[in-house]
Amino acid sequence: MKNQVVLITGAAKRMGRAIALACVKQGALVAIHYGESAEDAQQTAAECGGAPIFRANLESVAEIRDLFARVHKHFGRLDALVNNAARFTKFNPLEVEETDWDFIHSVNLKATFFACQAAARIMLSQPEGGRIVNISSLGGIQPWSEHAHYCASKAGVIMMTRALSKAWAPLIAVNSVAPGVIPFGKYDDRIHRLIAATPAQREGTGEDIAEAVLFYLQATKFITGQVTAVDGGLSQR
Repeated sequence: MKNQVVLITGAAKRMGRAIALACVKQGALVAIHYGESAEDAQQTAAECGGAPIFRANLESVAEIRDLFARVHKHFGRLDALVNNAARFTKFNPLEVEETDWDFIHSVNLKATFFACQAAARIMLSQPEGGRIVNISSLGGIQPWSEHAHYCASKAGVIMMTRALSKAWAPLIAVNSVAPGVIPFGKYDDRIHRLIAATPAQREGTGEDIAEAVLFYLQATKFITGQVTAVDGGLSQR
């Protein structure tokens, strides 16, 4: 991936940070996007050898398009996009309000689509095209009763990935990584139960997700429209 330009949304911390660091280790030039975590973004950028940081509110399509314009202007190209930024909330489905639904879908699904679109407009103008990796979720594969709104958003990301892989082939490979239990911070009872049910008998890490992302960023473009669950086998239970 030497000198390949990779934009990672939500790269300031957690999985996004791990993905950024992994890309840099492979020689990539990373663009660090963040929404509100400016200090974390600066720290991650420093760890990535002084990578440039770009702020954008992903709820705004105008800001998404401006983000890609700024990244393109800075680097002169865009070889890969990792759509990592996401939101997660828990609600009884009977208690979900319109604002709760929009809070999740505006970033998880809508922003992911328009980021893909903005990336494709650049990549399709390049002879070598590019690669897109959308971070979905085990919740997009399996139903979670208290996360119906979230599951719908991530299932949408998976189907969108498949559709876009057909729309933009052969120049752009579009794939998805679906993380399982990847906790950051305090573990609650639900996390402990999920880890206990995971055949690998451990929680996942940001580095586990980054390894799967790197596979898609470096693989042949003959691999496209695919979804890889990185979940320690939990989806097989």
